[in-house]
Amino acid sequence: MPAAIPKFCLSRADGAHFEPMHGYRDWLKIRDLGLGQATNGQYDAWVTRANDLGGTTGRHYHNYEFQIMYVTRGWVKMYYEGEGEFVLKAGDFVYHPPRQVHDLMEYSEDVEIFELASPADHSATDV
Repeated sequence: MPAAIPKFCLSRADGAHFEPMHGYRDWLKIRDLGLGQATNGQYDAWVTRANDLGGTTGRHYHNYEFQIMYVTRGWVKMYYEGEGEFVLKAGDFVYHPPRQVHDLMEYSEDVEIFELASPADHSATDV
């Protein structure tokens, strides 16, 4: 059976909807940009914002082959295995090598992060 053909994807900011990450990281909310569905799970893209202050992801990794983060607003303090801790501010970009342990430790109330990953799968493995 041939692979499904990727579809055009447009996600407009006007009327964008952010969903809380219920049962996973309730203090975050994400806006799914529709890339996972358009690419049949090959890629995924979303925007993350904070619901509440004081949350942390804890040290974890993902089974992505590719993952990037771009801070669009505010700041976030991150830990990266083998690299240390960094405060990333609006305009900062980071590439996570596959299965690199990381931790979102602190963040500003107005934080907003664009993330892109492949394949589309929001699961994490805690360490």
